[in-house]
Amino acid sequence: MKKELKFAVLGGGSWATALVKMLTENQEKVGWYMRNSDAIGYIKIQKHNPNYLTSVEFNTEQLLLTDDINEIIRFADVLIFAIPSAFLMEELQKLTESLTDKIIFSAIKGIVPETGLIVGEHFHETYNIPFDNIGVITGPCHAEEVAMERLSYLTIACVDKKKANLIAKNLSSNYIKTKISKDIIGTEYAAMLKNIYAIAAGIAHGLGYGDNFQSVLMSNAIREMKRYTKRIHNIDRNINQSAYLGDLLVTGYSTFSRNRMFGNMIGKGYTVKSAQMEMNMVAEGYYAAKSAFEIKSNFKKKVKAPIIDAVYSVLYEKKNAKKVFATLTEKLD
Repeated sequence: MKKELKFAVLGGGSWATALVKMLTENQEKVGWYMRNSDAIGYIKIQKHNPNYLTSVEFNTEQLLLTDDINEIIRFADVLIFAIPSAFLMEELQKLTESLTDKIIFSAIKGIVPETGLIVGEHFHETYNIPFDNIGVITGPCHAEEVAMERLSYLTIACVDKKKANLIAKNLSSNYIKTKISKDIIGTEYAAMLKNIYAIAAGIAHGLGYGDNFQSVLMSNAIREMKRYTKRIHNIDRNINQSAYLGDLLVTGYSTFSRNRMFGNMIGKGYTVKSAQMEMNMVAEGYYAAKSAFEIKSNFKKKVKAPIIDAVYSVLYEKKNAKKVFATLTEKLD
């Protein structure tokens, strides 16, 4: 591995902006790809993202800003993808540069809809990237609190411990603490699943359920996550660690959670389309619910996942949320 690797973030949203902020604490130059050329022009003049985390001010001399994905691929050795999973394929179709010798870390908390794969698996199968060069960046961590420099924690997962430590070192600061993990598949699926459970928490809140029910919902959600990840990749993992339970709790309870916000709007009677239009942000859990349900349906041996089933039926089968959650309450313990 090279001693001085160059880093780049791909994505223009709040989490991408937070990751760039973290990297600029440790790197002299950080590549930043976003498809919105107007936003790039704005950042170069005003020194902050006009659409997300506007309080974060950048030293633009530290940034290589571009709307050319191939330019950023040529620049960087380490590529951190923070593009919403629903748009990842569209962006990757622009590639003419090879990814073969790149280190790729996913900060995307979702499944690629076109392939039904988590992001790491997608890069491995589609671009032949070895798993040693693929990793995951997961929470519990909200971009908004990174912007405010509130103490936050990240889990960096990679089969190659040296690469995990490299990423951890370059994201760490006095307000970012990091730990590493070898459970790349489990942490990435957990990051996807917790968004579905946050939508469930939001729907419940929108329907008028209180804190007592929410605690039971989250308790059942972590056990459901344990069953699901065990079926996907059966290794010895502690589901109560921060990358699993911690990330679930912050996404399920925080007012910063876009998935909880999305679910809350659904619970209050918004249609999926109207909720998406009003939010102006992507709720990854919407796409994840369909993928997780379909993956689960193909398991040779069924796995009990009533919360995923409930969210799927509300979002995709357009069933009445009040009736679905009334039924769900009888399945929780």
